[in-house]
Amino acid sequence: MSTRGSVRSPALAAVALLCLLLNGCGLLGRLSDVGRPPEMTPTKDPTKEPGWRPVSMPMPGREAPPNEANSLWRQGSRAFFKDQRAAAVGDVVTIVVSMNDTANMKNVTSAARTSTEAMGMANLFGLESLVPKTIADPSKLVNTSSGNTNTGTGQIQRTEAVTLRLAGVVTQVLPNGNLAVVARQEFLVNSELRVLQVTGVIRPQDIASDNTVLHDRMAEARIAYGGRGQLTDLQTARWGQQVFDIVSPF
Repeated sequence: MSTRGSVRSPALAAVALLCLLLNGCGLLGRLSDVGRPPEMTPTKDPTKEPGWRPVSMPMPGREAPPNEANSLWRQGSRAFFKDQRAAAVGDVVTIVVSMNDTANMKNVTSAARTSTEAMGMANLFGLESLVPKTIADPSKLVNTSSGNTNTGTGQIQRTEAVTLRLAGVVTQVLPNGNLAVVARQEFLVNSELRVLQVTGVIRPQDIASDNTVLHDRMAEARIAYGGRGQLTDLQTARWGQQVFDIVSPF
């Protein structure tokens, strides 16, 4: 019984150590994404985040709307008879994504160092004469020199351009009047499915007169453009290769 216990203890310890290493490096989460694209963060209330803190700023006082008797014009309207912009659940709004992002960073470092050390014993109470010259010269016991040169160069160049235009639906009207919007489109061409998805929160006043809103006016925006199909399968590494790339330390 004791022999079996001694055999199992190293095995259990090895398994526990492996689990700790996987959890510490985040490998378990990466292994769960093998064979599928990474999931996007769902749109949620940012005030629920652990590090969220309320912002306190001076605000203007509330002004009562002007009383215009016998007037057909409604304040905030874009049209005389009706505001054509999305305002309620189920209304359609066009989201325009026009992103052109460019980043260029270059870093060069260079370091050089040279050092020389020499140590000898010219006189030590006459004992230096006892050392034969053929073995060592007391005045030149230690003589060292070293040189080190290090040069590093790093450069990052990134260019991203995304232009999308798709219609979405208002799914929720928040208490402050902002609108939660979800937009999805799918294209199927020759067994290749392309999926476009945009979610976020917009303000009614940011909707233009043609019922469009820019992506940079959208809070908590989640923009995805991808797909699946035969071509995507050919361009994606196999599961075994993905697992090897994650767990391999070299």
